[in-house]
Amino acid sequence: MTNPIARRYATALFDVVRKINGVERAEQDLAALKALLASNPELAAAFASAAIPPAKKRAVVDALVSQSGMSAEVGRLLTLLADRDRLEMASDVADAFAARLQQERRVVSAEIVTAVPLDAFRRDSLAHALGKASGATITMTERVDPNIIGGVVATVGGTVFDGSVTTQLEHMRRRLTS
Repeated sequence: MTNPIARRYATALFDVVRKINGVERAEQDLAALKALLASNPELAAAFASAAIPPAKKRAVVDALVSQSGMSAEVGRLLTLLADRDRLEMASDVADAFAARLQQERRVVSAEIVTAVPLDAFRRDSLAHALGKASGATITMTERVDPNIIGGVVATVGGTVFDGSVTTQLEHMRRRLTS
């Protein structure tokens, strides 16, 4: 779950860039920023450090913005985060922005758990059925768990569709013992 403060910053940025048709550019800039922070643990640590004054963090941000060629809107967001000493949230803001963009594009992620790996036909059929049920485009991540015996457990957004044999057997056991 994304930090609610980071989500507010991301939503504000999204609202601004949507009005100027700059959503894709902001998406690219934030993805590049997130990659930079992931590949530079020293920079991420400096952004998070309470020992470094906000003015020095702001200077780093100013240099980063001017050298990277990122959009003015993302640059202003980073400046705002630096001024408020919240740069440690930069990756969370990037994640929240990506989630907001997925919501706008009506793309929902689904985690699929099966007892055996799915072949391409079953994977496509399942994605189509889940997309039809949710009214969105589905991106799936798959996991194999032999403990479910058979069937599928799909978590789409926050909704769990449990069609596993294990769950069905548990329901039968409860009905028989009651």
